[in-house]
Parts: sequence; C-alpha cells; structure tokens
Amino acid sequence: MLPDVKTQIDIISRGVVEIIPEDGLKAKLEKSIKENRPLIVKFGADPSAPDLHIGHTVPLRKIRQFQDLGHIVYFLIGDFTAMIGDPTGKSETRKSLSRDEVLANAETYKKQIFKILDPDKTKIVFNSDWCSKLNFEDVLKLTAKYTVARLLERDDFSKRYKEGRAISLVEFMYPLIQGYDSVELKADIEIGGTDQKFNLLVGRELQREYGQEPQVIITMPIIEGTDGVQKMSKSLGNYIGITESPKEIFGKVMSITDDLILKYFEFLTDVPLETIKDYEKRMKSGENPRDFKAILAKNLVAQFHSEEDAVSAEEEFNRMFKDKGLPDDMPELVLSSDMNIVDISVDSGIVLSKSEMRRMIAQGAVSIDNEKIDSEILLKAGEEKIIKIGKRKFLRVK
Repeated sequence: MLPDVKTQIDIISRGVVEIIPEDGLKAKLEKSIKENRPLIVKFGADPSAPDLHIGHTVPLRKIRQFQDLGHIVYFLIGDFTAMIGDPTGKSETRKSLSRDEVLANAETYKKQIFKILDPDKTKIVFNSDWCSKLNFEDVLKLTAKYTVARLLERDDFSKRYKEGRAISLVEFMYPLIQGYDSVELKADIEIGGTDQKFNLLVGRELQREYGQEPQVIITMPIIEGTDGVQKMSKSLGNYIGITESPKEIFGKVMSITDDLILKYFEFLTDVPLETIKDYEKRMKSGENPRDFKAILAKNLVAQFHSEEDAVSAEEEFNRMFKDKGLPDDMPELVLSSDMNIVDISVDSGIVLSKSEMRRMIAQGAVSIDNEKIDSEILLKAGEEKIIKIGKRKFLRVK
C-alpha cells in the first residue's frame, strides 16, 4: 500500500530544484493512490563514461526514495542516444561513441548503480530496444511533432547558432529521442539534473502529442566538486568516485571546502534536515567544520562500503594527519639501481606522468622522510625512504 500524499511529497521534495508543473506531483500521487497503481518513474543515463562519482548519486538517491515509497523505476540506459552524443552544454558537436564503447560502459553502470538503487525494484531498459526499430517514416513523423524554432530555444543550440558554430541535424534529434523514450515507457515522472530541463520538457510535449498524460519533471541540483567551484567532474580531478577505496573517499571528503559541508549533507545523505540545521548553527557558533566533515565522510564511506570501513578509514585518517603517522597499507618499490624521484613516482604508478610529478614538486607538495623537496633528486639503491606526494599518497622506497 502506498503512503499518503503528504508523506510522499515531504520525502520527494527534499533537495529538488524544481517540480514541473508545481501541482503536478500532488495530482499524480493522488491518482496513483486512488487507482492503487504505482507511478512509473524514469531516469535516463547515457553510458558515455564508465565511472560514476557522488555527483551522479544525487538523482539516483531521489530514485531510490521513489522505490522505497512503492513506485516503479525504469533506469533507462541510452545506448542508442549515446551513439549520437548528448549536446547539452556543449559548444561544439560532440564525438559519438562506438557500439562497443557504449555497451562496455553500460555494463559498468549496471554494476555501480546498485550501490544506491534496489536491484529487485529496478527495471533496466535500453532505448535501442525501440529506437533501432524505427524506420525512416517513423523518424520523419517524430520530427514533425517539434519545430526547429523550439529546439533553438535551448541555450547551447542558440549560442552556437548565433556564433555560427556547427549544429548537426542528428544533435537536434537527441532531445526528440529522449522525449520519445518517455512516450515508450509511458512515464509519470522523469528525474534529471538541471542541465537536462529542456530535454525533459520535450518529453512532456511529445507525450501530449501521442495522446498521453504528460510526465511530471523533477530536476535535481548539480553539485560542485571538492574544489567548491567547478561542477564535479573526473576530467577536472575534483570528483569522489563511488567505487574508490574507503580511505580515498574519506580523505577526499575531508579536503572539501567548508561551504560544501551542508550541501553535501542535504543532497548526498539521509541525515534529517533538522540535524543539518543544527550542524549549521554549531559551525556558526565556532565549532570546527572539520568535525562535521568527519561525520559526512563516515556517512559516505558507509553508504558505498560499510560501517566498519567507515570507522577504519577515520582511524587511519587521524593516524596519518592528526597524529602524523603513516598509513598501514603503503605501496613499495625496490630499487635495483639509483633512480630519479620523478622516474620512481611514475614507475610505481603513484602519479600518472612525469609532468604531474614535476608540478607537485614545484608546488612544494612532495616530501621525503617528512622533509619537503623543491627539485628533482636521486635516490640511492639500498636506502629506505618514505615519499609523500600531496596529502594522501605515500610510497616506501627500498
């Protein structure tokens, strides 16, 4: 039996940016209860990259709430649309992916999403199941239901058009196909980031054109990465991966800017809003933000690993940074001959490139046996040294 409307709205409305139309969610829920029919909730993801970070979990957590309330969730993997490439926010035509790349990334998505979603209540579907069956006549009928003028209302398309940048016809098809997915699934609700608002609205219009009751749109915020400035992104290096080790997750959370603490609590945890407001008051009254970061870090480690891992990660972090100790698990490299520290760091895999290591040295972020170095040095075979790079990377050289 579905919970009452007020209970559901209180849970669903937490942390959302916008519900379109505002009264639509209430109407959908009332109808759902009256007909004793769970709502169909849609969330689409293009498998354009294989790894998920905690920024991706913001809409996933909202989907999980719908599952817990008793509704049906379709996790739609846009394997067909990924071969087009989502143009959202792009200043130029985006490179499409091959079929093999799409399927490989989709497999990793399927494994990672169940760190958040209930696998028994999740229906995974691929939009190639229906899109690949459309013939040319079907596609022309679909395009007739939307105008170029409406598509050019999208900010990214509009800017590119005014600047004379290329927009391919296939990119115009992207929002139409995403909207058509809602028609195929007969979605009641679609959840997405704020950057997807235009595409979600297209879904409403197409459902109306196909004689369906339009879906309600719920947009979720796009959170900043650990730097507190840029959107969380693996390419920017400001991300926290959900498959990273407990130690890495804990350490990265402890490195976030103080102004992100409350936002992360609200969007990434189930901590009650009253408790979060109490945290805010306590920080304003002078309590150390670091203590609340530790609570947040333990919460996130427990989500993606376990309570035991969270406790261990905190203990190791305190040993390394509060007590100036060393981690228990440290990679080692045995030298057979004298070797430059830059070559050592790359050969050990602790950094990705020589240029990265040289940049870290120039920034004063590298030390040997707790003494910072400001230039490349030679380490001799037979001597044992501890190299520290940044705040969390250690290497024992023998």
